[in-house]
Order: sequence, then structure tokens, then C-alpha cells
Amino acid sequence: MPKQLRKSHLPQKTCACCNRPFSWRRKWARVWEEVRYCSDRCRTAARSQRTRPSSAD
Repeated sequence: MPKQLRKSHLPQKTCACCNRPFSWRRKWARVWEEVRYCSDRCRTAARSQRTRPSSAD
């Protein structure tokens, strides 16, 4: 029987938007190196900040 992995033993990253730590998820197994955001909310928020024109007067 395989050992159970605890969340504390999983790899972690810091979200590029909210700077909170988040852990590896099974659905990210193939693309873990490319994951930058902890959630869809942070990903869309970062995208909207990037596309928003700067208001330099």
C-alpha cells in the first residue's frame, strides 16, 4: 500500500498576483513548471491589469 502524501510534503509556489503560497495539485502534474497563479481569479485579475492602459498624464 502506498504512503499517503501530506500537503506539507508537496511542492509549493507563491502566486504572482496575490503573493500567497499555494501547493501542488494533481491536475497541475503535467504543467507544474508553467503554473504561476493560485486560482482562476488571480489569473484573470493579472490579465486585466496587464491589458489595462496606463493613465500617465
